[in-house]
Amino acid sequence: MEFTQEQITEIISEITNGASGLQGLVKQGLESLMLSERSLHNEALSDVSNGFRGRRLCHGGKIFELRVPRSRNSNFYPMLLGVLKDQEEEAQKLVSILYCSGLTTEQVGKIYEQFYGKHYSKSQVSRLLNTAREDVNAWLVRRLDFRYPILYIDATYVLTRRDESVSNEAYYTVLGVKEDRTREVLTVVNFPTESATNWKDVFEDLKERGVSVVDLLVCDGLSGIENALADTFPKADLQLCTVHLKRNIAGKVKPRDKKQVMEELKQICAPDQWDINPEKAFENFKDFILRWQKSYPPLKRYQHERYRFYFTYFKYEREIRGMIYTTNWIERLNRDYKRVINMRGAMPNPQAVILLMGTVAQNADIYKYPIYNFLESKLFY
Repeated sequence: MEFTQEQITEIISEITNGASGLQGLVKQGLESLMLSERSLHNEALSDVSNGFRGRRLCHGGKIFELRVPRSRNSNFYPMLLGVLKDQEEEAQKLVSILYCSGLTTEQVGKIYEQFYGKHYSKSQVSRLLNTAREDVNAWLVRRLDFRYPILYIDATYVLTRRDESVSNEAYYTVLGVKEDRTREVLTVVNFPTESATNWKDVFEDLKERGVSVVDLLVCDGLSGIENALADTFPKADLQLCTVHLKRNIAGKVKPRDKKQVMEELKQICAPDQWDINPEKAFENFKDFILRWQKSYPPLKRYQHERYRFYFTYFKYEREIRGMIYTTNWIERLNRDYKRVINMRGAMPNPQAVILLMGTVAQNADIYKYPIYNFLESKLFY
């Protein structure tokens, strides 16, 4: 049957003005394209038509229930479905981006409904995130480099629901500087608390994933961390964070003396000193403690030999000391974690925290660029 141009215009007008409106016209157009494609398929492969199957498409705030043609040999797949599949993957990616940017599953569901015309419950949004979870889980077990000149480690605490109760649990992060002077997060691990024993387990896992050589570990002053490091990477140097040291000492001094104490400590820890090595810096520090412990006896504990690890950075070039004598880089990463997590309150489980932290860590674009100051350091020869 052939139609005149006027008849075609009248038919289209009736469809668009009908109950389904433009949506009905689009639906018929899509189905006609697939029917035409099946006819070509049947002709080329001597196949036979075999009815239809249903397929739902969400687009432009509308839901289309399409009749997808089938063939008897079951090898006909309309090209249009490839486009629809891409749209589904894009929608799934949108859900992942929104959730990992700080929105709750309920908020993501509302936005998805607004743009795609289909409501998703919190549990449905959670299922859409399965691909993101799989990606993060695969990233967490990937093979690592043989050598990392520098590792920065720290734990941050997140309110996490477990066994019908909520508590602050520790989430361990290892940030590595690679031989090409770029950075990457090696792992994110959950333990209820932070301890040197747990860190030893983390180091052992890194070794199983391919890490054999670590030259320098930078961390806070966690008790026993030097033993965990010696047991796993015995040739690595240890640098404890001087910012933590200064903060701890400041808390033991009265306000009237704090300015002078901190000025002296600043001079001892200044990374741009020329004629100084770790041993000399530690001696200067012990002399400083000896003077001030007369007024503040609790400072006596800082005479312990363990505090020499706060001055390891004087072993290295002046150009990189400011980058290795604190845990500032990983503290900044912790703030990025909290910016996403704190929008939610208590997290439903540790896996949800790992998903968010892993996504943040993977998408830190700044880590892709080499650190210029490391160019001349012997750590990267």
